[in-house]
Amino acid sequence: MIQVKNISKSFSGVEILKDISFEFEKGKTNLIIGKSGSGKSVLTKCIVGLFEPDIGEVYYNDRNFLKLKPKEKKEVRKEMGMLFQGSALFDSFSVEENVAFPLRMFTQMTNAEISERVNFCLQRVDIINKNSLYPSELSGGMQKRVAIARAISMQPKYLFCDEPNSGLDPVTAILIDELIKEITVEYQMTTIVITHDMNSVLEIGDNILFIDNGVKKWQGNKDEILNVKVKELYDFVYVSKFLKKMKS
Repeated sequence: MIQVKNISKSFSGVEILKDISFEFEKGKTNLIIGKSGSGKSVLTKCIVGLFEPDIGEVYYNDRNFLKLKPKEKKEVRKEMGMLFQGSALFDSFSVEENVAFPLRMFTQMTNAEISERVNFCLQRVDIINKNSLYPSELSGGMQKRVAIARAISMQPKYLFCDEPNSGLDPVTAILIDELIKEITVEYQMTTIVITHDMNSVLEIGDNILFIDNGVKKWQGNKDEILNVKVKELYDFVYVSKFLKKMKS
């Protein structure tokens, strides 16, 4: 579980986040949604420690992250898995080398142990017999799967996903959503997904935070979101669905 309490953040005197509090639950897909520029990414960077909030607290299972010493923060970061918007695979590394990278960087595992863990993670995301291929030889969906395998290689307690469906066709996007949901439940991770994809919201939105202009305007789940009377959320939901329909 991750808790943020009364987070505010400004840049050059402009307030980007305004007193946001929320609880991201273990074993659930926790979504942060909102239009571009709403503060989603800034909030996430405050949570992982890339930005220092002006005011507020961030707790990882009762550990006040912002008050930890650097060495203690490093230990918490080892418990995090990251899935970046563009997959962020190393072009010059093979599939196997990409997934093995954090294991070689942050563990004392032997080569045999790393190989076993890599193969397990690749099999879990249904990437079979592709260890020696390079990212350029993979489809966009397969690259995302390899990135997920890398993200879970360290057996994280917390998984952060930044627009995981960006650039994917609708069918592949649904498969990636389902995979993220499956591994979240299977490994009982606290998963945080930044997205503006309403299909993702309606498919895997167990616990949703909606931000508008840096303010928390609503929280709930996928079963509640279509009946909400909050104007900003209503506009976001139905404009997003309309634009998605126009693009399909």
